[in-house]
Amino acid sequence: MAGTQRGVDLEAVARLVDQLEEDLARARAGSGDTDTLRSEVEQLRILLASEEPVPADVHAGLTGLRERMHVLTDELLTDAVKSGDYLARIGRLLGM
Repeated sequence: MAGTQRGVDLEAVARLVDQLEEDLARARAGSGDTDTLRSEVEQLRILLASEEPVPADVHAGLTGLRERMHVLTDELLTDAVKSGDYLARIGRLLGM
């Protein structure tokens, strides 16, 4: 069921968020775009930490994160974030 809006694999999303946070910690601070990405990752962390995460909200958060990463790919690559890997993983979680 992973990949459908109703069946986002929350454990896989949590692992992805953990890894993204680790990579973003090594990225340059102060870049507005990178800070926005950090904020979106934190919003996903908060959604996942709720008592009963709403799959549609997690799906929407992943979609927004994927779109942001597409925009920031060049900057993120220079800041040590493996955006291609994340984009592929997010795409799989979203069923793309």
